[in-house]
Amino acid sequence: MIRVEHLRKQFGGIAAVDDVSFEAPDGSVTGLLGPNGAGKTTTLRMLYGLMRPDAGRIEVDEVDAVADPQRAQARLGVLPDVSGLYPRLTAREHIYYYGELQGLSGPVLARRTDDLLRLLDMAGIADRRTVGFSHGERTKVALARALVHDPRNVLLDEPTNGLDVMSTRAVRDIIRRLKADGRSVVFSSHVMQEVSALCDTIIVLARGRIVAAGTPDALREQTGRPNLEDAFVALVGLPADGDG
Repeated sequence: MIRVEHLRKQFGGIAAVDDVSFEAPDGSVTGLLGPNGAGKTTTLRMLYGLMRPDAGRIEVDEVDAVADPQRAQARLGVLPDVSGLYPRLTAREHIYYYGELQGLSGPVLARRTDDLLRLLDMAGIADRRTVGFSHGERTKVALARALVHDPRNVLLDEPTNGLDVMSTRAVRDIIRRLKADGRSVVFSSHVMQEVSALCDTIIVLARGRIVAAGTPDALREQTGRPNLEDAFVALVGLPADGDG
């Protein structure tokens, strides 16, 4: 479970994240939805310890992620917004390396690696160096290394961005499987169909603040709009088609 309380992060005179609080329970999928610059990626970066908040509290399975980031990070699997691959390593070597960093070895690590290569349809790129990989191929490698240690909490920043149809379906199946296994999943996405289909709770961010939170049905009911995209536009204050 992930709990966020009164999170703040400022860059210069701009509040990128301003008093954000929410919970992402076990066995659920929590979506962060918002326009560019709303604070989604900054929030995720604070959750996985890449940035230190100016104020607020983050707990990962009751571990204070600000006071003890390494203990919290051991409970997280993270797909960041930038994959940061080592170009001289193969896809398989990336998965092995991150598995070893998480304390895996031997047959367990080999089995986890093979399972992820098969699940993400990576057999054709498994033993190629990642230099020259397409964006979708890089995303697959980054997702595999995020999941290799079977984490209880998973943070995904735009997990299907750049993936083909079959890989996108595989990622969605993984998210559903993580939920069924009782994991806490937090992900950001601009794909309304994806958010509506996968999320139990949606946190809508605009200008660094939470402007709405609830199930997809609750957000549609709150705004009186027939679909999630129209509800989102209404909630973040953007002009809708036909509003002039």
